[in-house]
Amino acid sequence: MPVRLAVLLRTSHPIPCVAVTALSAALFAVAGKPFSVCLLGAAAVLAGQLTIGWSNDLVDAQRDRAAGRTDKPLAVSPGLDRQVRLALGVALVLAVLLSLALGWRAAALHAVTVAGGWAYNLGLKATPWSALAYFVAFGALPALATAANPGPELAPAWTMLAAGLVGVAAHFGNVLPDLPEDLATGVLGLPQRLGTRGSVLAASGALLAAAAIIDVRTGFANPVPTAIGTAAVLALAVVALRSAHRHPRGRGAFLATMVAAAVDVMILAVNHGLG
Repeated sequence: MPVRLAVLLRTSHPIPCVAVTALSAALFAVAGKPFSVCLLGAAAVLAGQLTIGWSNDLVDAQRDRAAGRTDKPLAVSPGLDRQVRLALGVALVLAVLLSLALGWRAAALHAVTVAGGWAYNLGLKATPWSALAYFVAFGALPALATAANPGPELAPAWTMLAAGLVGVAAHFGNVLPDLPEDLATGVLGLPQRLGTRGSVLAASGALLAAAAIIDVRTGFANPVPTAIGTAAVLALAVVALRSAHRHPRGRGAFLATMVAAAVDVMILAVNHGLG
C-alpha cells in the first residue's frame, strides 16, 4: 500500500498540482467569495489537476518505458497502470461534482481549465502550440473564481490575459527539467524548439508582461504596494533566469514563476482587481 500511494503521489505531478490549487484558492479569496466557497473551489481545482497529472503519465507511459525513464513510476512498474486509471476516474467524477456545486458557470470555466491540461497531454505538448494549452487553462482561473456562486460575475478580460501569461511562464519553467528526455523521445513543443536559453527568456518576458498588465489596470489605487510587488516579480524573474541556467534539471525556475504568480495575486488583492 505505501508503494502504491507513493506511485499515485509521484504520478500526480505534486508540485504543479499543489501550486495551481493554491493559486486558485487565492483567486477565490481575492474575488471576495466566502471561505466555504474558497475551500470548495480549491477542492474542485485539486481534483481537476489530479486528473491532468495522472493522465499525463498514463499517456506517456509507453514512450517513457521505451526511453528507459527510471524517474517515471509507470515506466518502472507498468503493472500499476490500472491503479492510476482508477484514481483518475475517481478524481474526474469528483472534479465534475465539486465544480457543479460552484454553479454551472464556474463548472463550465473549470472544464476549460481541465480541457486545456488534457489537450496538452493528448498531443498539444509536442507541437509549437504547446504554450496555448497553458495560456487557456490559466487564463480561465480568474473567471472561474468570479463565476462561482454566490454572486457570479465575469472576470475582467485583462485579468484573464495576465493569468494566461503566467500560465505560459509556468509552462516553460515546468518543462525545462525534462528537455533532454523530451528531445530524445521526439516531443517538440515550443520550449524544446526554443531551448533552455530561449525558454527562460520567454518565461521571464511572460511574467513581466503579466505584472505590467496588472500594474496598468490597478496600480493607480495603491501605487506604493504595487511598486513593491512589481519589484518582487522582477526579482523573481531574475531568480528563475539564474536557476534555469545553473540548475536546468531542477524545479527552481517553475517555483520562482509560481511565487511570482502569487505576488501578482497579492497585487490584485491590494488593488481590489477582482472585486
